Amino acid sequence: MSGVVMQRRLFIIPILAVTFILYFTVFGDRGLLRIYHLSREKQEVQRRLESIKDENMKLVREVDALKNDKRYLESIARRDFGMVRKNEVIYQFPQSAPPAKPAE
Repeated sequence: MSGVVMQRRLFIIPILAVTFILYFTVFGDRGLLRIYHLSREKQEVQRRLESIKDENMKLVREVDALKNDKRYLESIARRDFGMVRKNEVIYQFPQSAPPAKPAE
């Protein structure tokens, strides 16, 4: 009987050790799940970085145009601030309201 108990211990101890190792391989601080989540987070950060880089390049081009392109600067002044050139006349027409539907 003691031989059977000894054989079980020799069988159970390696199984427990393997289970312990597998648990930390998957769920541990440096386990597969953590690596997967960090990989996904890295991809998201890289996407945001690319988006921010694109936005930054647009702003650099706009700053350059504001500094060097007088036509662009004039178009901004006209559009955003309603500025006009000297001796220029602006005609503004009231916006027409949509026709009312006849009552039925």
